[in-house]
Amino acid sequence: MRNEFDVLKSPVITERSAILKEKFNQYVFRVDPDSSKGEIRRVIEKIFNVNVEKVRTANCRGKLRRLAMGRPQGRRPDWKKAIVTLKKGQEIKIEQEAKS
Repeated sequence: MRNEFDVLKSPVITERSAILKEKFNQYVFRVDPDSSKGEIRRVIEKIFNVNVEKVRTANCRGKLRRLAMGRPQGRRPDWKKAIVTLKKGQEIKIEQEAKS
């Protein structure tokens, strides 16, 4: 049996995710590639004690990376993200770490 934190990896904190949070009450998370929408919904509701209205997922391909001139190329790993819409009036507190 999988743990909640095996399904839910981390929040995605970008400008776009901040706009989704403000305008549409949506939160973006990095999740396990094998997880389903129903599984993501149950985990979010259990961890954050909120009601999930909708879950959308996207499989993101890892980028090709060049290390240096003459060196071979590599790839970042593929990952899956979930965009979770909460019911009106609910929110999730996500603490951002200050990068200095």
